Amino acid sequence: MRKKKKKVVMKITVEDYVKAIKKADRENELAQSAGWKRVTNIHKSKKTYNRKTQKKNFTEE
Repeated sequence: MRKKKKKVVMKITVEDYVKAIKKADRENELAQSAGWKRVTNIHKSKKTYNRKTQKKNFTEE
């Protein structure tokens, strides 16, 4: 007699769902835009130190 193999049931977690929605939304956004658009654009935090903004604010004072 052969042993029956157990079927592996894959469950989708909330993190997987959110990740899939974000990826699909981004691909949809890139498809609708005209021309080229950077895929690896990183959002910069306002709290990080930036030398250029320091120079701009120096002349206003």
